[in-house]
Amino acid sequence: MTTLLYTHSSFAAHEVPPGHVEHPGRYAAVEKMLASKDFASLERRTPPRASAEQVERVHPERFRDLIEDNSPAEGLVQFDADTFAGPHSVDASLRAAGGACAAVDALYKGEARNAFIAARPPGHHAEPERAMGFCLFNGAAIAALHARASHGAKRVAVVDFDVHHGNGTEAAFWHNEHAFYASSHEWPQYPGTGRASDRGGFDNIANAPLASGEGSLAFRRVWGETLLPALSDFGPELIVISAGFDAHAADPLGGLTLTEDDFAWVTREIAAVARDKAGGRLVSILEGGYDLKALAASVAAHVNVLMDG
Repeated sequence: MTTLLYTHSSFAAHEVPPGHVEHPGRYAAVEKMLASKDFASLERRTPPRASAEQVERVHPERFRDLIEDNSPAEGLVQFDADTFAGPHSVDASLRAAGGACAAVDALYKGEARNAFIAARPPGHHAEPERAMGFCLFNGAAIAALHARASHGAKRVAVVDFDVHHGNGTEAAFWHNEHAFYASSHEWPQYPGTGRASDRGGFDNIANAPLASGEGSLAFRRVWGETLLPALSDFGPELIVISAGFDAHAADPLGGLTLTEDDFAWVTREIAAVARDKAGGRLVSILEGGYDLKALAASVAAHVNVLMDG
């Protein structure tokens, strides 16, 4: 079976102010890399917009209405210090989440082994009732809960190796004993959440903070000794990856020193848990990564592992 790739022009069209680090060039760099002959075997699909029902499994209707009703016909609207929306932004965010849900559907139908959604804006900072950290809707959490609602998955997991803690996913899952969240991230860093002592309402949260300047050895240690065993013990029937690549040594927003090899390693290890516990079902959605060269190379390393199965 193949690996699915979900891309859409709205991911490039999502507007931000001039000089904003989460700019359309990120999508262009990823798209250019994935258009090379090395990735010719990917099956490209068009992501649909997430339905209201899908979004509202994470975000209440009043929040969805707030975001959609404030989407401007022209110009920009600002939701917090660094989170903006323009005329194409809501469409992009809904297609990011919708692509992840469509990928879940495809995996449960046996149409593919796994999938990558090359989306922007990212989503893992979006809390149930708060847009923040460049994020409007939390696509990873939405996709995981879609698997429970539409495919009868009893236990679902999101794992996150972005340099920033996914506070939104943690908040969405905190009181849900059937949803698990694991994260490695730099500490202290934005958004200031993700302490190792934060375990969730049902011991269903696993956080592994890393100090600024740490790299491959520390990263692989916390995944190998803490996060992957916790994920395996949880026994998910679907794993969603919040695939942020801003822990790369070249990234301007992070202080960790990872390389593409580290992202390939952790992807292989997560895929191994997916094969063992989840019938191989693995959906990955792009989060951070702000040095264009490092982002493209890291995505390539990540997707190559997905293609290898």
